[in-house]
Amino acid sequence: MMSTLLVANRGEIACRIFRTCRELGIRTVAVYSDADENALHARVADTAVRLPGASPSDTYLRGDLIVKAAALAGADAVHPGYGFLSENADFARAVLDAGLTWIGPPPEAIEAMASKTRAKELMGIAPLGEAEVTEADLPVLVKAAAGGGGRGMRIVRRLEELEGALDGARAEAASAFGDGEVFVEPYVERGRHVEVQVLADTHGTVWTLGTRDCSLQRRHQKVIEEAPAPALDPALTDELYAMAVRAARSVDYVGAGTVEFLVADGTAHFLEMNTRLQVEHPVTEALFGIDLVALQIRVAEGHALESEPPRARGHAVEARLYAEDPARAWAPQTGTLHRLAVPDGVRLDTGYTDGDGIGVHYDPMLAKVVAHAPTRAEALRRLSGALERAAVHGPVTNRDLLVRSLRHEEFTAARMDTGFYDRHLAALTGPAPDPYAHPSPTTALTGVAARPPLVALAAALADAHGRSRFGGWRNLPSGPQTKRYLMAGEEYEVAYRHTRAGLAAGGVRVVRADAHLVVLEVDGVRRRFEVARYGDDQVYVGATALTALPRFPDPAAHHAPGSLLAPMPGTVVRLADGLTEGSAVTAGQPLIWLEAMKMQHQISAPVTGTLTALHATPGKQVEPGMLLAVVQET
Repeated sequence: MMSTLLVANRGEIACRIFRTCRELGIRTVAVYSDADENALHARVADTAVRLPGASPSDTYLRGDLIVKAAALAGADAVHPGYGFLSENADFARAVLDAGLTWIGPPPEAIEAMASKTRAKELMGIAPLGEAEVTEADLPVLVKAAAGGGGRGMRIVRRLEELEGALDGARAEAASAFGDGEVFVEPYVERGRHVEVQVLADTHGTVWTLGTRDCSLQRRHQKVIEEAPAPALDPALTDELYAMAVRAARSVDYVGAGTVEFLVADGTAHFLEMNTRLQVEHPVTEALFGIDLVALQIRVAEGHALESEPPRARGHAVEARLYAEDPARAWAPQTGTLHRLAVPDGVRLDTGYTDGDGIGVHYDPMLAKVVAHAPTRAEALRRLSGALERAAVHGPVTNRDLLVRSLRHEEFTAARMDTGFYDRHLAALTGPAPDPYAHPSPTTALTGVAARPPLVALAAALADAHGRSRFGGWRNLPSGPQTKRYLMAGEEYEVAYRHTRAGLAAGGVRVVRADAHLVVLEVDGVRRRFEVARYGDDQVYVGATALTALPRFPDPAAHHAPGSLLAPMPGTVVRLADGLTEGSAVTAGQPLIWLEAMKMQHQISAPVTGTLTALHATPGKQVEPGMLLAVVQET
């Protein structure tokens, strides 16, 4: 039996594996890059070993260093988690050659399924040849042969886009997985992404642990997952189980794995087999009442599974909370995560704690929030309610998008498919009705809304109390004090007074106001607002983020029309061919490519005109808001 386990990974999955190890009495070893020296996974492990490396993003791909770390720390087992080296057969062999227990399938099984092209051939499916694609084949999907997570994937709808898509996918795949091989397959419109969890032991038993639906995706990366997959025909479900078992047995699989399909018009199309633990494994755990990591460890120790898996109960749904801005092309966000807390009754898996920094080197996922209930409707309500009440203070996240998605009629009716966000993103990221709207007009700035939300008033009253108990009091009546806030892209001005009876705001009764809690009453209805402030300008009222605006805006903060600003921190990886100052460009033309968090992000011309300034050069590190180029409209 193993006594000390090293997790060859970071963040959320490392912390999650450590949790099971503690329950089993197994000592834990973390590895960390220089960028992760103070990361949560490095702090909670019993032992932590630094992995030297020039590039933090490549450190966890150094299998030789990880094996040395295991020997140095006295580990006798290695769990790869997901991503990085989790599906690398050479790394699995190196672990086994070092005399360590590998918590995963045999290297031969990994090798057989590691390449999506080879996996399809194993299942009797031939991909399209790149040179064979014709107009009749469109649309097609360019896809990385190695890895996953949406990296190295491009949809092609016009033949002239194919070459650029191949180049971009190769570059992204090489950066993320160290393998630039890509292939082309038909792109199925409006299909559902459905997968089957399998678990196999060394004694010939293969479990199928239900289905999962992972259709809500952005950039081919999953956002919301649930189990079981809803509204599937029983006969199709049986077919999926049979194909999953066939895939596992074809490579003598051992351990936890997932077989993925695209389901459209009642037909299942095999996609790939992931020879590792999936990000979305918690929904299966909740559904079956099991611990997949504990079962992985038992199987690796040679124990046999029961002849039949446990019974599924109820429904589970998971949402991935990302530090990204869905309204700005899913741009990843960085900064300090001041607070992350969810209500009781849901599961929170995260690699962050309050005060941690979110950097540029890794995936922007902050946490996974999981709800389980007797029915699907109850699980969706429980999860959406928990996310709505969660405290997520720091960089912009996709939290509001998750809440709206879970409540969208297409999703609640189980009519979703992988094109869900292509159709609904604009509506899901638009301004939401304010449930606490001020019932009467107040003085407003020119051109901004005349009815500021109560959350803005609560922020102003908390700030007024916190700064001075007696500040602003006058012996004679005078004009109200005002504060300006930016919320969801809109500016609001709120007014209040200091009176002998305390703080007052027209049309609203101030029941209580201190630096952290404001209670307001409107038309006999009381509402509580918890207020948190970080620095001079960032305010959170409940789940709502506001930015306190200066009384006199900085005129130097404005940029000329047509300015292209860096939407995120990252590295300029390339420019459009022949792009120089003076080049003629057209609206929507891709000009600059940034790489951040292993993904390439395209910056396009905002208007048709002339490039009058170009400050971006390949290899240049940029910060959010940095001026990259200027296009003068013609």
